[in-house]
Amino acid sequence: MAVTPKYLDYNATTPLDTRVLAAMNDWYAGPPTNAGSRTHVYGRRGREAVEKARTQVADLIGAAPDEVVFTSGATESDNLVVFGLIAFGQRSGRRHILATAIEHKAILEPLAQLARRGFEIELAPVTAAGYVEPDSIRQRLRPNTLLVSVMHANNETGVLQPVREIAEIVQESGAFFHTDAAQTFGKEVDCLRHLGCDLLSISGHKIYGPQGIGAVVVRRRGIKRSPLEPLMFGGGQERGLRPGTHPVPLIVGLGLAAELAGQEHAERRVAAARVRAQLIADLQGTEFRINGDESRCQPHVLNVSFPGVDSEALVMALQDELAVSNGAACTSQRYGSSHVLEAMGLAPEIIASAVRLSWGPGVTEIPTAALRDTVLRLR
Repeated sequence: MAVTPKYLDYNATTPLDTRVLAAMNDWYAGPPTNAGSRTHVYGRRGREAVEKARTQVADLIGAAPDEVVFTSGATESDNLVVFGLIAFGQRSGRRHILATAIEHKAILEPLAQLARRGFEIELAPVTAAGYVEPDSIRQRLRPNTLLVSVMHANNETGVLQPVREIAEIVQESGAFFHTDAAQTFGKEVDCLRHLGCDLLSISGHKIYGPQGIGAVVVRRRGIKRSPLEPLMFGGGQERGLRPGTHPVPLIVGLGLAAELAGQEHAERRVAAARVRAQLIADLQGTEFRINGDESRCQPHVLNVSFPGVDSEALVMALQDELAVSNGAACTSQRYGSSHVLEAMGLAPEIIASAVRLSWGPGVTEIPTAALRDTVLRLR
């Protein structure tokens, strides 16, 4: 019989909710539909499904439906934000972009490309607790700042950033404010509804929806929309920002996953916190260090170091019992030292021994004995 390790890498991707899968299957098995076909009932049916999902996503974050632009996921959304503002930055003379040193590679790598095109990129430092101080952003704002991008929660540590405070600071400057909310969409529901950002990136596969679908939320300032320009052309779908045939089953899945998150997020949060408390309690007696300010951490994730134990060896030794991570999934194929933990100023031995565990609905406890025993054996 094949060994099935317990999956504890929800920050990389979550299991697909069976209710979401059932809704998607109805569309995969049903009559064909192209939401852009307006001359017959099949096209109109698809269009209605897309717009329903758009409303479901918008309702979860307190946006207007027409502010939701579907993409393939948060990485594409991040790229659309960064590259979509180039022309406006060039016209307006705003060539300074500010982000943090712990952003996802989906922000950092596009910014590196912009640096090659003459934009000035500045990365604000973070504290040893894993968050950026709002004053650090305030001090770095300039008259020519085009964009400030600060993730809502770090994907490696689960540490929430003070995005609401930063949004207020940025609004006063005239720059645009973007947050990558891939890790908080459907989880930090109340905060996202009152965030005050101009641009917001989300993914479906972080909230028990399908992979390959997400959105960028493009909010208005009064009657004006952020001056994004598309990266692709050919059809004009999604307000002209993201052309191509709508993947109706995926969009339906994202919409239902968003609706379910709105209904169940409080219950999920309580259950996740219970698992986290149990995990930390069971690790007592083993030398470990939690990376990131616990008072700011999301309840479903724990980044923990076991001094003296190589994280790569630990992940491999656990592979038959626990599926955990020792870095962001976006860079897992070229594993190296975590840029997030390095930015926090942690000692090399702490970084080298760090692993991330993340969980969600369906995980009621973590078999900590396997983790603890493996740590002791590797030491």
